[in-house]
Amino acid sequence: METKAFQRIYTQLMGITKATVTLKAQGVANEELAMVHGRLAQVVKIFGDMVTLQVFSGTEGIPTNAEVVFYGEPPKLKVGDDLAGRFFDAYGRPLFGATEIEGEPREIGGPSVNPLRREQPSELIATGIAGIDLNNTLVTGQKIPFFADPDQPFNQVMAMVALRAQADKIILGGMGLSNDDFLFFKNVFENAGALDRIISFVNTTEQPPVERLLVPDMALTAAEYFAVQKNEKVLVLLTDMTLYADALSIVSNRMDQIPSKDSMPGSLYSDLAKIYEKAVQFPDGGSITIIAVTTLSGGDITHAIPDNTGYITEGQLFLRTDSDTGKVIVDPFRSLSRLKQLVIGKKTREDHPQVMNAAVRLYADAANAKTKLENGFDLTEYDERALKFAHDYSMKLLAIDINIEVDTMLDTAWQLFAKYFSQTEVAIKNELVQKYWPN
Repeated sequence: METKAFQRIYTQLMGITKATVTLKAQGVANEELAMVHGRLAQVVKIFGDMVTLQVFSGTEGIPTNAEVVFYGEPPKLKVGDDLAGRFFDAYGRPLFGATEIEGEPREIGGPSVNPLRREQPSELIATGIAGIDLNNTLVTGQKIPFFADPDQPFNQVMAMVALRAQADKIILGGMGLSNDDFLFFKNVFENAGALDRIISFVNTTEQPPVERLLVPDMALTAAEYFAVQKNEKVLVLLTDMTLYADALSIVSNRMDQIPSKDSMPGSLYSDLAKIYEKAVQFPDGGSITIIAVTTLSGGDITHAIPDNTGYITEGQLFLRTDSDTGKVIVDPFRSLSRLKQLVIGKKTREDHPQVMNAAVRLYADAANAKTKLENGFDLTEYDERALKFAHDYSMKLLAIDINIEVDTMLDTAWQLFAKYFSQTEVAIKNELVQKYWPN
């Protein structure tokens, strides 16, 4: 070992796996960065004086006498107003040849907020998507996943939410994005003229999977700056958390840790919770809301990734293609926002809770009618009306390509009620019917 300009340099590796190297070293901290044979690495395990480093780009070609230089600090992100409108890689370096940003370096991946500093969430985050705003309203400081099959257009939905959501800053954390998806996000943001409030951290499929592990921490460190320092409403969009978890399993398997359920590491729950628990409403008005995509393998909701996610988050949003209209909708039966009752009818119009419940109940009647039809039973006249209502409800409200205000959603629902049902069939409080039923 020799020391050069305060950096400790080692030249003897004790062990090499596909993703990690192990050596004897002193005075090293967990999560500290290092350079191994010219490749960036991070300390993932310390046992006595044995230190294991995860090499982001893999260990192929690294000799046992490789030079290891410890940086003496964990990964950092420079935070400042300069972040807005920029694209960064997983290490927080500007993309597209952009200049370095000015700002204060902050360690990424710090602890989540002390519960004593948290407020009960009470502000609405409108997305312009009725399947969310009408049926599964989001609240500032909430954490909620989109569960979607891999063939669903979830990245398009994320881009729509980014453009429509009523938030001060939108931070995108892209993990394992295809180049097409990356360019899609870039073009959509630039063409909409919305770059001044969007910040993106991106790892693409061409880059090492292990780099994905840095992306959520980078995104949330930027979010904390704007929420705490600037008291802003920040919405963090993470896609795809399944690819993040896959990267976790790559590292743990290569470190010879015994895998847990579905070949995931035993630490999966705490690894995911560390990210999601950064969602918070601050007393001074700043907030961090997290919407994350979790792709399902063959629709399997019991897989370890969605299973653990469901325990940590406050509901879930389900995307599915509606067989009657061919539209991608937010499924009203399988989706749930556990915090919506904090804002519906309080921060939205008084008729919101009743309209939401009536619409979903009538949609359920249509689902029953469809089952009768498929099984060869005759339909009643009411069943016929319910099916027509469901078709229009899907086209005009549930489809993700509809972009309207919450009041317009409520008015649209009332119009559909009046078109297909009597006031008694809709079963909403009389004073609300008198006030909102279309003439």
